[in-house]
Amino acid sequence: MKVLLYFENQKLIAKSGIGRALKLQQQALAYTDVEVTTDPKCIDYDILHINTYGVNSKHMVNKAHKMGKKVIYHGHSTYEDFRNSFIGSNMISPFFKRYLVSLYQKADALITPTPYSKQLLRGYRLEQPITPISNGIPLAKYAQNNDKVQAFRNYFDLSDDQKVIVSVGLFFERKGILDFVALAKRHPEYLFVWFGYTDLRLVPQKIRQLVKGNHVRNLIFPGYITGDVIQGAYQGADLFLYPSYEETEGIVVLEALASKQHVLVRNIPVYHQWLKDGVNSYQANDLDDFDTKMVQILNKTLPDLTEAGYQLAVARDLPEIGQQLKHVYEAVLAP
Repeated sequence: MKVLLYFENQKLIAKSGIGRALKLQQQALAYTDVEVTTDPKCIDYDILHINTYGVNSKHMVNKAHKMGKKVIYHGHSTYEDFRNSFIGSNMISPFFKRYLVSLYQKADALITPTPYSKQLLRGYRLEQPITPISNGIPLAKYAQNNDKVQAFRNYFDLSDDQKVIVSVGLFFERKGILDFVALAKRHPEYLFVWFGYTDLRLVPQKIRQLVKGNHVRNLIFPGYITGDVIQGAYQGADLFLYPSYEETEGIVVLEALASKQHVLVRNIPVYHQWLKDGVNSYQANDLDDFDTKMVQILNKTLPDLTEAGYQLAVARDLPEIGQQLKHVYEAVLAP
C-alpha cells in the first residue's frame, strides 16, 4: 500500500497546526508498513491523503479521481474555527464553508482529529465515513529534560522564583489572545509568554496593535520558537493556559500534557469527550474563572493533575496513531 500525503504551500503553513500535522503523520506512519510519499508528481500511489484546501489541493483531488485513486480528506479546518482569525474571515466564512464542503464531498472517507469535529462535519451533511483520529504526539520528544528547562529559563533570563504562564498559538482573537493579555494586566507579579507568530498584516488592527505595540511589562511575544526553548517552556513553566474559543483538537494542548505540565483551557465542546475538568486538566468558563483557577494552580491549592493528563498523551503516542491511520487506509481500499 502506498499513500501520497499532500500538503499545499508547506512553507506557508509550517508554523500552524496543519503544518505540524504533516510531520506527525509522516512520523506516525513510519511505525507501520505503509509506504509514504510526499511527491505530488508521483502516480503509482493507492491513496491520496490530502490535508489542505487551496486550488492545487482541489486539482490534486480531481487528478486522483481521474486516475481511479482513492481519496481521504483530513478535516483539520471547519467553518467554526475559521471565524475570528484573519482580516475579513467572518465575512467570507460562509463561502469558506461551502468551499470546504465541496472539497470534502469528493473524498471516499474523511479523517478529523476529534469526535467533536466529526460532529461538525456531519452537520455539513457529509455522508462519507468519518473517523476521528488524534493528530498524535511524539511522546519521547517531551520527556523531562532539565537541560531544556534551563535553556528556556536562560533564554528569558528568568529568576529562580519567577512564576511563568505560557500559551502557544497564532495571533487570532479565536485563540483567546485578548484574554491572555487581560490576565497579564491583572497580574504583574507573573510573567506571561505567548509563543507563536502570524504576519501582522493579516490580522485585525486591534490584534496588530496589541502585539506590535505591547506595553505590558510582564507580557512577552517572542515569536515562533522551536527546539529546546519551547520544549523547555512546556516543561519548565508553571502553567500552560490556553484560552482558545474554538479548536478541532489543539496540538499544543497535547504537547503540554505530554510535558506533564499543568493545563488550564476554556470549557468548550472539543474537549468534552477527552479532557475532564478537575480530573486530568482544569477548565474555565470566562475571564474571571481563568483568573481564579490560574492563581489556585500557581499557589498549589488545587490538586496536581499532571500525571492523569500525561496518560491522555500516552494514549495518543504516534505508534498508535499510525496504526489507526493504516486501518482507515485498509478500509478505503477494501473491495
